[in-house]
Amino acid sequence: MAEQQTDPSVGRESNAAVLSAYDDHMMPIWKSLDVPVKRASGCTLEDFEGNEYLDVFSGISVVNVGHGNDAVVDAAKDQLDEFVHGCSYVHPNEPVADLAERIAEVTPGDLQKSFFCNSGTEAVEGAVKLARKYTGSKEVIALEMGFHGRTLGSLALTGNKAYKKGMAPTLNDVAHTAPPYGYRCPRCDGDQCDADCAEELERIIGSHTSGDLAAVVVEPVMGEAGIIVPPAGWLERVQEIAHDHGALLIADEVQTGYGRTGELFASSHFDVEPDILTQAKGIANGLPLGAFTASAEVADAFESGDHLSTFGGNPVACAAALATIDELQDGIVDNASQQGAWLESELQTLEDEYDVVGQTRGLGLMHGVELVDPSETGPQNVAPKPDKDLASAVSEYLREESNVVMGVGGYYKNVMRFQPPLTISRDQLERAVDELEAALETVA
Repeated sequence: MAEQQTDPSVGRESNAAVLSAYDDHMMPIWKSLDVPVKRASGCTLEDFEGNEYLDVFSGISVVNVGHGNDAVVDAAKDQLDEFVHGCSYVHPNEPVADLAERIAEVTPGDLQKSFFCNSGTEAVEGAVKLARKYTGSKEVIALEMGFHGRTLGSLALTGNKAYKKGMAPTLNDVAHTAPPYGYRCPRCDGDQCDADCAEELERIIGSHTSGDLAAVVVEPVMGEAGIIVPPAGWLERVQEIAHDHGALLIADEVQTGYGRTGELFASSHFDVEPDILTQAKGIANGLPLGAFTASAEVADAFESGDHLSTFGGNPVACAAALATIDELQDGIVDNASQQGAWLESELQTLEDEYDVVGQTRGLGLMHGVELVDPSETGPQNVAPKPDKDLASAVSEYLREESNVVMGVGGYYKNVMRFQPPLTISRDQLERAVDELEAALETVA
């Protein structure tokens, strides 16, 4: 039996002690930020040595109403005093019923019935199961560079080999079509993509499927791909093509949902009412909860026993989600829209002033800054070479010199990600932009 190194009841007094425990007892994971957290409040993190950080990543776009939001914490505590678990699919309960009804009210179109699970990955896989059951078809199309999770099923949809190394084969019957990545689109010569780029989906259906299409799965704004925003008309055309082939449109709003883009759901920016909408991340402000929601007609394709989750719809998480939605609708989504408009303008200034900033893009408080090497031409010869080393160095500088936590993403790992809690103030956002500029001046 291994010797116990630390008494958990005593607590850890340093960042190094926490990181050491991770190295010794956690399976290999992504630790690129290496900021151990002892406590957090609003948009601020504090480590075990008393250092404070401005958080503009929000736990990978999760704590949308701020760390330690009082209303969310109180709702979870109140439910803890009642009961914690009984399996919500065995014992119907009020938090689950109330949340399902509330989601039907706030989601686009006639989405009416939800299934609750524990994560975005589960939500996506469940949505695909439902689409297959409703349509009677099996094939699915997703986007190149898209991200939908890390289980074998969701990896099949994820269009990036970086997440799939050593994991093939995943599920069969999945094809991929081109993303609306105008900055690096060979069809658009580096200009903004237009709705015509959606026609690539028609070609993929004709050449990579057998005519048995169940669903097209799309992130309305592609997060892990580098905060890629489609042009007006693109998503609508994708849905039209899917419907023409008897398939459903699944909008993966795991990262874009619950106010992130300045609307409660990003689909609303594009006047699209998806057939199935997946949710997680910001839904319960950090408590593990996922969901997929569909119209009654589509949802009722599931029969008893077709799908189940032991911990899905945990009443504590559902109580937190109800409070989260209340907080979002009480001015926080509006703040995301207003601060996002200011941020867009400021980042455009960086793009104009710095050659290493290839493009800035986003909606609301979901913005990306793509860093490039302007001296070299990149993929497809339509834009400068992605500079992932610069992005990594900028992130490290922000963390070590400025105490700002900012994520790095993108298909080429060269995009700085602004995804703060939606409660962020103008002063805090100004600080983040100023520190990013200082990092570019120093590192680049």
